[in-house]
Amino acid sequence: MTPQITTQMAHRRGLLFWGQWLCAMLVINLLLMLLVHWRVGSLTSDYRVLMILTVLGSIPIYSTMQVYHKRFGLLAGLGHLLAAWLILLAVLMAIAFVTQTSVRFSRQVIIVWAVAGFLAQAVIFLPLHWFARRYMRKVCNARRSVIIGTCPTAAELARKLTQPEHARVLGFIATDDVDGPAPSVLPLLGRVSEIRDILAQMEIRRVYIVLPMAQAAIIEALYIDLLDMNVDVVWIPDLGSMVLLNQSISEIERMPAIYLNESLISSHPGSLLCKDLFERSLAAISIVVLSPLLLGVAIAIKLTSPGPVLFKQNRHGHDAEIITVWKFRSMRVHDDQQVRQATRDDDRVTPLGRFLRRTSIDELPQLFNVLFGQMALVGPRPHAVTHNVYYTGKVRAYMARHRLKPGITGLAQITGHRGETETLEKMQLRVAQDLNYINQWSLWLDIKILAKTPFTLFSKDIY
Repeated sequence: MTPQITTQMAHRRGLLFWGQWLCAMLVINLLLMLLVHWRVGSLTSDYRVLMILTVLGSIPIYSTMQVYHKRFGLLAGLGHLLAAWLILLAVLMAIAFVTQTSVRFSRQVIIVWAVAGFLAQAVIFLPLHWFARRYMRKVCNARRSVIIGTCPTAAELARKLTQPEHARVLGFIATDDVDGPAPSVLPLLGRVSEIRDILAQMEIRRVYIVLPMAQAAIIEALYIDLLDMNVDVVWIPDLGSMVLLNQSISEIERMPAIYLNESLISSHPGSLLCKDLFERSLAAISIVVLSPLLLGVAIAIKLTSPGPVLFKQNRHGHDAEIITVWKFRSMRVHDDQQVRQATRDDDRVTPLGRFLRRTSIDELPQLFNVLFGQMALVGPRPHAVTHNVYYTGKVRAYMARHRLKPGITGLAQITGHRGETETLEKMQLRVAQDLNYINQWSLWLDIKILAKTPFTLFSKDIY
């Protein structure tokens, strides 16, 4: 695709986001002003600051949550809007709590504003969402497309592009050295040697080249051949045999760059800052709310078995940095020369500890690790240092899971990959889910994982 076309599409998407965002901010701030005049009488400086923080805070949160992205349907879009609004409210509440200014606001005004603010945004979201999707569909339908290549990556691309909001993909074009039918997703239109005739007859405006790196000569020849035709050319390398981590495409000093392996900190610094603030605030609130339970468990451990209340173990954190992870002690004090994973009917586990492990209450002290910035609420689970040494080199891309802060829960835990990993295959499946989380990460995914985590406590693999 030419840089001009890419810039135009990005410009259109930007206008759609900023237009819908501006309407939402105008509505909720106007609503706040009306509520303040109704209940307080005058718009004080505290409420003016609240309006400014709402506008400034909504930009990274709404952008990260992709509230107005064209690919979401109506219900999914409303769900993202609700999640972003709740996160924004949580951030504003955390700021008020830290600055001790919450008493300056009318509770009635804030509660009504929190509820009515979302409803007002939802009301204006409906027509704007319909208009934005219709506009983008009209733009995309004007681009008739074909895919050069018949590999699995080409078939996957075809499946993803055969949706109303994408360009119309008419079929595949195979290279001359390929025998056999095209994938069943779309028909085979012909061979590369016939490409100019195919493009002219079918009025194609975009060509996706999906070929492996070994066919670089064919890719270059295709690019030169299509250079004088009125078509956008998009090259999607077939990298199916490689383990990619947070892959992306960008420019470095106006030179195209394909990132095969990049950390989220360098690619999404603003998003990770929102994640960190959100999780630390939620951890602090959870510690306060759960403080009676934490105190009760600590007393119970002290009364039922000799030894410390907390079990502290060195584990690898972000970038393989050694951190000390806290847990409620669930085992009797012992002196194992080798760190062993807990197994079913493990004789080291105390009766109380078995209940704590079964309900995952033993993990609650890790909220302090989150509060101190060593861990996250959601992320790859940290393993003991000795286990990491053992699995490195035996499990593919094992240490890549440490490109993000370890979490109390994660994608692997809610998909059933928890408990003892007595085989390399089980650990490979867990690591695969951790890498999927890093590649698919978003605040919305974190919220879904947190919501699903309580339902995994009934898993038979917890012991």
